[in-house]
Parts: sequence; C-alpha cells; structure tokens
Amino acid sequence: MTDLTQQRGLFEGTFPKPVTVDFTARRQSSDGGVVLLRQIDARTGLTASLASSLDERRSTARVQHDLELLVRQRVLSIALGYADCNDAARIGDDPALTLACGRAPDASGSLASQPTLSRFERGRAGRELVAMSRALERNVMDRLARSARRARRVTIDLDSTVDPTHGTQQHSLFNGYCGTWCYLPLLGFLSIDDEPEQYLFHARLRPGTSRDGRGVRSLLARVIPDLKRRFRRAEVLVRVGEGFCGPELLAMLDELGARYVAGIAKNPKLEALAGKHMHAARALTSRFGPSTQLFGDCEHATKSWKRSRRVVFKAEVVSLEERTPRDNLRLVVTNLRQSPEALWALYARRGDSENRIKELKCDLEIDRTSSSSFLANQLRVLLTSAAFVLVQALRDTLRETEFARARVSTPRLKLLKVAATVKSTWRRIVISLPETYAWAAAWRTAALAAGAAAC
Repeated sequence: MTDLTQQRGLFEGTFPKPVTVDFTARRQSSDGGVVLLRQIDARTGLTASLASSLDERRSTARVQHDLELLVRQRVLSIALGYADCNDAARIGDDPALTLACGRAPDASGSLASQPTLSRFERGRAGRELVAMSRALERNVMDRLARSARRARRVTIDLDSTVDPTHGTQQHSLFNGYCGTWCYLPLLGFLSIDDEPEQYLFHARLRPGTSRDGRGVRSLLARVIPDLKRRFRRAEVLVRVGEGFCGPELLAMLDELGARYVAGIAKNPKLEALAGKHMHAARALTSRFGPSTQLFGDCEHATKSWKRSRRVVFKAEVVSLEERTPRDNLRLVVTNLRQSPEALWALYARRGDSENRIKELKCDLEIDRTSSSSFLANQLRVLLTSAAFVLVQALRDTLRETEFARARVSTPRLKLLKVAATVKSTWRRIVISLPETYAWAAAWRTAALAAGAAAC
C-alpha cells in the first residue's frame, strides 16, 4: 500500500524555479497554539475537575491513558476543530497536542486511539455525568467570581435549541414544532453587569419532546444560592423566554430572592390592558409608515399566581414593504422597577445567547450527537461545552484586541492553528512559531495573561 505522506508534489512553470512539496518534516505541528489553551486549562483546573468526577473502572495494570488524559485530549481536540473520535487517527502523533495532553512530544503514538476514546464515551454512568455537569458549573462560577469581585448584577440566561438526529439514538423523539426527530438541549449562560460576553456554564441534553422548562427549576434552585454566596454584593437576575415561564418558576424565584424578566404569552385580559398602546401604534404606523414601538406596563394577576405582578409590554406594529402592517404585542413579567423601555432593552439582550449557540453548533459541533447511547451523547455535549469554556477564557485574555468578541473560529484559526516546530532537549521543550507569524503580538498578549513568564 502506498504511503501518501511520502509522495511528493512537483510544480513546474508557475514559480521562478521548480517547487517540490513533500511531507517529511519531523516534529512539526499544525496546531502549535494549543499550548495556550493548555495553560488556561491548567490555571482554571477545568479538565482536571471534570475528570475527577469520573470513576476509573478499568484494570489499572492495563491502563495506558488515564481518565484525565482522555478528557483533556477530547476537549482540546474539539477546541481545535477535531470533533470526532475518528480524528484521533489523524492527530494522535501531533507533538503539540501530545505535549498539551501531558505526554512527551517525541513519543510516538502517545495519545489515545479512536477505539479507546469510543469506549471511554460509552462507558460512563449517569451519576458520573451529573457530577461532571456540576463540576463545569462550579468551575465557571469560581472563575467569574475571581475576576469580577465587585459585580453588581449576575444574569442567568437560559435557552433551548434543537439538535436534529439522524439515526436510532436513545430518546430521539419527533418534535412537531421543530418538524424533525431531535434532542432539545438546555443551555445556560452567565453574564456580569453590562458586559456583552455570556459565559456558558450549563449544558444538558434532553429528549426531543421535552418542554422548555424541563430541568429549569432544579437548576435555578441549585445555582442561585451558589451565585449569591460567590457574589455577595450582586443581585441575581434570571432572563427566560415565555416557554420557560410558569407559576411554579415565578414563585420559586420570589422565594429565592432573585430578580427576573420572563416572557409570558398573550391573553385577552393583557391584550385589553395594552389596547390603548396598540391603537396608538397603529395610528402612528398608518400616518408615518415605518414600524412603531410603544412601551407600557400594568399590574396583572392570574388564578395560578399567588399575587399580582408587574407586566411590561411592547406594543409594536411591523410595517414591511408590499405587506399589510401586523401587530406584534410582546409581554414580560418582572419584579424590577425600571422604566418599561429600559426594561425591555434589558430583556432583549438575552437574544445574544443565540450567537453563543451558533458558535457551539457551527464552530464546535455540539450537535454531533451521533452515538446510539443517550449518555454518550450527553458526555459529548459536556466535553464540547468545556472546549467552549476554554475558548471563552482565551478571549478574556484578549479583551483589548480584535479577538475580544470574535467567534470561536477566529481565535482557533489565527491563534491555535499555527505551524510550529517542537524540539525536546534534555533541559527543556522549545516550540518555534514562524518568524513571519501575523498575529504574534496577540499570541504573546494571551500567553502573558495566561501566566507565561516574559523571557
């Protein structure tokens, strides 16, 4: 069988001289920047805390790759764009990734193979994954508490998304609203004060017919007291869409002393209370043309609520070219006392979590839940979430640069996917990046912020 890596390519007539290309350079990596993520991982203790939640049930005499190495290999590989266990055959000898996982870079075949990784994913019990999820939550909250000690508000944004399935996966069910067989993951994000970044801290895979609110109350009952202990000067705000809001959730949030802004569905009574604003919005739109928004509030109570609550509404008439103007009445229930317009602007910022979900899906492939085992798919979701947490921590080291708000694919391409030569001597390991590397300044900034010593 021909070894394709030993073949050469010859280009003639295009360049000043004939150009020969081969694949014989030794101890070189196309992912030299992965040591940045490993340094951040070491400072936060993320993969170590996730691995400590798992039980080692293998024979210790036969184990070549401990659980911490397996977790770290999968998390770093996903961050680099290798979402499948099958990719281990392509990158198993990469010296930079080998070094980042804790092995000598000049050791051949030192990373786990695809069969080992697949057995690892399918061998986890439900209680281990619960413990792993808790470890992820604590790690993110601890890191934010250290970096934002004077925070005035910590905001929890919860959202669900569709994860289409294409096989015989456990708990893959047909969702009529989404129109497909799927899972319905629940994702939770934290943000500090008015900062735009939303930090992923919770990811739970759920069956395809789950309601949006499934698992939300137990999550908030656990997380809100934890946040109050970590951020003693800050109030906790919960922002959720109308699919999550119910009388039990509102009562629990009142009992926990949390602030909330929650979308609620329309009903005839609320439509009547907002009627004057809707009439005015229609009149303005018919006279001046463009879409019109008016804001107002009222006190409202239902049979399922123990008391009346403040409801803020946006009376909007949407006017598009060659279409009949249509009403768009939106409502939220809240215990905040801001003006209706300011409060609606606060609620609207939860929509940015859609961009975080897009990053998780398009850049890290969190929806690659192709295993027939539901628990194995949940583990993949957690490992992908951990990779995203590391990339968010990397972006935090570059707040004053172009990478501060860049999506995952940008720092991966420019900071992690860097050609490097890895040399190991008796005294040290030297990683040499290209002299003409275009983003060397940003790389140095991230390295120093992550704890590297200037030399």
